[in-house]
Amino acid sequence: MSRNIRKGWHLANEDGALILARRWPARFDLAVETLLPKVRHKARLAHHVRQDLWRALQGLRGFTPCIRVEESADATRLIAGGQLDAGGARNAALARIEALLEDPDRRARWTRWS
Repeated sequence: MSRNIRKGWHLANEDGALILARRWPARFDLAVETLLPKVRHKARLAHHVRQDLWRALQGLRGFTPCIRVEESADATRLIAGGQLDAGGARNAALARIEALLEDPDRRARWTRWS
């Protein structure tokens, strides 16, 4: 596994998957998965999704976003979520992450810029 830290974000390659996290080791207490079309730049995709995820959940106390991006033969598998240190609002947070990942405008923007 290779890992570097840039502007406070850990960017790691682990078994062919790219992981973007503020804290290391990355923890996915909340996680929602989606499939996207293949992208050229996994790190760009991770950063774009992380920014939107943070905007959607910035009011959730104790939340730290994490993104995992993996390439398969015909798609990009993305797991968005992160670490949740405070309790409560878990189901609402998962619903917001799922809504974010399924938003067609955001999905088009992420794939276009990645």
